[in-house]
Parts: sequence; C-alpha cells; structure tokens
Amino acid sequence: MSHNTLTMLGTGNAIVTRCYNTCFVLSTETSRCLVDAGGGNGVLSQLEKAGIDLSSLHDMFVTHAHTDHILGAVWVVRMIINRMKSGRYEGAFTVYGHDKVLTVLDWICRMTLSAKDRAYLGNGVLFHEVKDKERFEVGDMQFQCFDILSTKEKQFGFQVALPGGQRLVCLGDEPYNEANRSYVEGADWMLCEAFCLYRDRDIFKPYEKHHSTALEAGSLAEQLRVKNLLLYHTEDRNLATRKELYRAEALLHFTGRVFVPDDLETVELS
Repeated sequence: MSHNTLTMLGTGNAIVTRCYNTCFVLSTETSRCLVDAGGGNGVLSQLEKAGIDLSSLHDMFVTHAHTDHILGAVWVVRMIINRMKSGRYEGAFTVYGHDKVLTVLDWICRMTLSAKDRAYLGNGVLFHEVKDKERFEVGDMQFQCFDILSTKEKQFGFQVALPGGQRLVCLGDEPYNEANRSYVEGADWMLCEAFCLYRDRDIFKPYEKHHSTALEAGSLAEQLRVKNLLLYHTEDRNLATRKELYRAEALLHFTGRVFVPDDLETVELS
C-alpha cells in the first residue's frame, strides 16, 4: 500500500497570530510538494519543526497572490537559492502557479533579492505557469489545476491523483463554486476552508469576506459525496477546542470522516 501524507504547516486565515497561515506539504514515498507558504519567514520555522528539510523540496504550488500565501514563498525561494549557492541543494526548484501569482512572486523576488540571488531566477529556480484545467506532474503525483472563480483574487485549486489511487482536491481558501463539481465530486479527500463556526458567524462575519463555516463545509462534503473532509483556514480564537467544535459542526450534515488538523499535524491519506 502506498504511503501518502499531508503535513499542515499552518491552518489559520490571513489575520491569525496564534497559529501560522494555511499551507501544507503533500508527500508520497518518493515526492513532495509544498502548497502555499504562509505570510512570512515563519514557514522556515514550521518546515524545521515538521522535520522537512528544504533540500528535499523541489516543487511548490502557489494558489494565489494574497499576502498570507505568497510572502512565505519569497522566503522559500530565497533560502533554496542560498542552499544552491553553497552546494547544499541538488537539482532545480519549480514553482507552479497561474500567470498573476508568478508575476507577483517574480516581481517581489527581483525587487528584494540580491543580484547574485536574482541570477538563479530562471536558472535553478523555475517559474512554471499553469492554465485553467492544465495537468502537470510532481514526481508520482498527477495534478490538475482549476480556476475556483474567485470574486476577490484569481486563484487556482487543484485535484491530485496520489499513488495507490486516492484522489485529493484542494478548493483553495474560498467557497466552492458549482462550476467545479467535476473536479470535486466523489473525491477521497476534500480540503475546504472553514473561516469560523456557524454559531460565531456574527462575530467573524465570514460571508462579508466571501468565506464559509464548518457547518457549510460539512453540508458541501455530503452533497459532493466525498469520503474525507479536512478543514483549514480558520480563525484562531478557538484553538484549544477547535478540533472538537469544528468537527462536531461539520458532522451535523456530513456522514464521512472529518479532520481538523492543528499546525504541524500530519494526516495519513488512507
């Protein structure tokens, strides 16, 4: 049986202070892919705490150009270039993303990195543009990205076929759009944002920010007949009881398994 895992480096939304912004690493027995990188160099600490060496990362997918997803990517690029310069990194590092996200990442890197570091952009650090519905491979993982049709910022989600036959879908950090049903329906794993609990909607106002709650995520998962629901991109005031409360709310409508990981928690994708 294939051994596939998902390590949550961060689980919080853009304005959290008690946990890190949402980003994670998908791992198989032979490959790894970092998805987003949070909003700063805290991603380096999270990778270190998770026992994931930067030199073992050769691929990153960035969903969109909001600060809590892309600024950490600048730090990942910078530190991998640092390792390349000192001979501690073998091969290339590829960043996948749509045209807007790669334009922003390239601009920030060129405006902030040293001339010696900038020389590695396009020569060691490769920016690979993907278009809506395009497929690409990261080792033994088969990705297909899709436009989530955001009302705020161009953003791509993806489905990935993992070794052993499991299919995981990442919806990004906004509510599901029915136009993407074919990518999501019947998935083994659905990664879905849950900005807050439904009971706390008047406090956090998720709908004003174009987000959803754990209750709606559970209802969506049941409607789309997915097997496992993983919730992330939450507020950080309920961390001590988040796992229990969010899971219970999602299960009011969902009959599958619900996962509400903490930062640095690894989920076995089985």
